[in-house]
Amino acid sequence: MKKLMILGGSAFIIPVIEKAHELGCYVITCDYLPDNTAHKYSDEYCDVSVIDKEAVLEAARKHEVDGIISFACDPGVVSAAYAAEKLGLPFQGPYESVRILQDKGLFRKYLEEHGFNSPHSKRYTDKEAPFGDIDYFSWPVIVKPVDSAGSKGVTKVETPDKLAEAIEIALSECHNGAFIIEDFITFKRYHADGDFFTVDGKLVFAQLADQLNDENAVNPFTPTMLIWPSSMTKEEEKALVGEVQKLMYSLNMKTGIYNVEACIASDNKPYIMEVSPRGGGCRIAEIQKMAYGPDLIENEIRKAVGMPLTDIWEGECDGHWVQIDIHSKNDRDRILKSITVDPEIEKNNIKYSMITAKPGDVVKPFTGANMTLGDFFLRFDSREELDRTMADTEKWVNIEFED
Repeated sequence: MKKLMILGGSAFIIPVIEKAHELGCYVITCDYLPDNTAHKYSDEYCDVSVIDKEAVLEAARKHEVDGIISFACDPGVVSAAYAAEKLGLPFQGPYESVRILQDKGLFRKYLEEHGFNSPHSKRYTDKEAPFGDIDYFSWPVIVKPVDSAGSKGVTKVETPDKLAEAIEIALSECHNGAFIIEDFITFKRYHADGDFFTVDGKLVFAQLADQLNDENAVNPFTPTMLIWPSSMTKEEEKALVGEVQKLMYSLNMKTGIYNVEACIASDNKPYIMEVSPRGGGCRIAEIQKMAYGPDLIENEIRKAVGMPLTDIWEGECDGHWVQIDIHSKNDRDRILKSITVDPEIEKNNIKYSMITAKPGDVVKPFTGANMTLGDFFLRFDSREELDRTMADTEKWVNIEFED
């Protein structure tokens, strides 16, 4: 029986565990939070911090695992790559390449040095240092931790007098004490997101979605909706995918799944914003399977434990699909009373739902992707119908709180 170690314990990895069991694998989940949801579904729980690469390596060696992944768990990716390289296990790429991808500061520097489009940026560990670089940036700027995901700790800063507060927010969400400041890029159309897959470094699945945010949320930079297919032109998609392919070859990447964020900027240039060698949160690979067909989760597991891959193809999207994170618009903690959905929408459009919040739970402001109350996958026959329905979600999703 193949042993698969998965770093993280959120509900997002439950489908990964279930698929691994279907493939006959023994699953070990790891983090330092034994009460996390996913541990109830795995065969064994290992109490180890996912950011401690030496501890992860020791745990993987002790359990004699055949594969290790960090699915939908950004903090564990570097540790997984490190353990895989030390133990000679399959991974998306070399440890040093993964380390570059996972540190936003190192990644921006790599892009600049290798001829990719990249926002003007600088990485810091000293929170006072940026005040000597005020004229270095074109304001407004974005301040973010170098090693967090889900838009946690991200702030747009219009003027230098607001910089100190944004730096503190970024530092509160980082693991290694580093943050990055970069020029704010204005997008043409939408920011783009999706889970890609490579085989021997070649992209075999690369479908991007429109990424939409809730401007009324406490953190307006946290994605709340993903829509497939994207509204980009074929030429724009080709340009973005081409840049990602060049990056894969440049970093000597191998086989596996990646969460990719990119955009066409207002200057019509393609920008790669993030490439993380893991499956994305928000169940992206699952909805892509429904919309396009290929099972990227199954193939990521197969790659990790050394099993042959199944077919991966790029066909047309079956309709128009949206993944939406249900979230609070409050700026303070509230007690959840209920979440209800319009019966017609539930019958005609919702193809999958997972509500993780329960009545009586304390619901916190939506400051990052980890504050979602659940999510829905919806299918529509046209983008126009989709846009009309999603323009006012409060008409069909009712979230009630106790007084």
